[in-house]
Amino acid sequence: MTRMLAAFVTFCLLSQSVSADNWAQWRGPALNGVAVGTGFPTKWSQTENVQWKVPMPGRGASTPIVWEERIFLTCGIDGKNTVLCYDRSGKELWRTAAGEERAGKHKKGSGSNPSTSTDGKHIFAYFKSGDLACLDFDGKVVWHHQLSYDPESLWWDLGSSPVLTKDYVVVAVMVTGPSYVVAFDKATGKQAWKTDRNVPAPVEAAQSYSTPAVVTDANGKETIYVLGADYVTAHNAQDGKELWRVGSLNPEQDGYFRSICSPVVSDGVVIAPYARGKTITAIRTGGSGDVTKSHVLWTKEGLGADVPTPIALEGKVYVCTDGGELACLDIQTGKELWRYEVEKNRNKFTPSPILADGKIYLTREDGKTFVIVPGDKLNVLATNEVNEFTVATPVFVDHQILLRTYDHLYCIGN
Repeated sequence: MTRMLAAFVTFCLLSQSVSADNWAQWRGPALNGVAVGTGFPTKWSQTENVQWKVPMPGRGASTPIVWEERIFLTCGIDGKNTVLCYDRSGKELWRTAAGEERAGKHKKGSGSNPSTSTDGKHIFAYFKSGDLACLDFDGKVVWHHQLSYDPESLWWDLGSSPVLTKDYVVVAVMVTGPSYVVAFDKATGKQAWKTDRNVPAPVEAAQSYSTPAVVTDANGKETIYVLGADYVTAHNAQDGKELWRVGSLNPEQDGYFRSICSPVVSDGVVIAPYARGKTITAIRTGGSGDVTKSHVLWTKEGLGADVPTPIALEGKVYVCTDGGELACLDIQTGKELWRYEVEKNRNKFTPSPILADGKIYLTREDGKTFVIVPGDKLNVLATNEVNEFTVATPVFVDHQILLRTYDHLYCIGN
């Protein structure tokens, strides 16, 4: 199958469950940092091209999701984990508590870092406290689990978001101590499977804040890819069985290589940033057992991302480093096609980059977003500032951008 045909098949499969008006999970419709649609705004400020903004009623860092006319996000309110629902005009429709809040440790963190996900019928929310809740679109709790893990076993704040397969909601728990990947029936909450993921990662390296990637192949088979604790593992989505693994991404056994950014999959390749932004490893999918020697396509040192997850599409990987370097790599060879520094600044790029309508949107922690036309030379189409602390990734739906800061939720449109 040619690359173009494979990309077309993947697009058709994704199109069965998502549309341009839905952003059902963190990292967008295909979990690859790519928006669907055109006509997104490129210029805004705190007032210019702001269709509406609403104040955030509590602390949270989760990226919003959108399903048709509803927006969902999380935060802590009065000591409770809370799911919030707004309509597309910014009106709050409901708020529902889901367990006791476990507040964040880091200045960038909170008890509500993971993003929600939805299948169009239910909303799935996960919190640092270990609470995993399923709500209906009216805000009623359908089921609720307390996942087995010690929040204090993480040195910092939970970051892994729940992801969806055809039948299940899946969560990866990677901590110092027993780690696992678990799946629950979306409608009933019944545990479908639980797979141990205990790998020999030392000290803090055993901890991961990344979100798994779910990919459906041309035959309809779903595979879950998990990055963390010095390994990449692939799992059968139906029973959780580990299909293959690659490791170690930490050959020197550095005790502090915890992973934050997530894997991204495109063109039959898993891209795994690691080593606190010092390496990127590309892995060919497929195989069985330990495929470290047979399936690693390339490893690039000296370029990577600690927090922002890369974009992958049509044979290319776009990497934004925490310090603001933007690079493009060939996904099959790792060849660096171009690289440049966007702007020197003490603030980091914590939100992940988004490719929308042929442009790359990079948002920095100080709330400044750079709109860049990718190419051999740096071409900054626009810079946009809201001057509010921002760690959530922008969301692109229906010609609009939703930007969540610690203070407000902005709806930006032309």
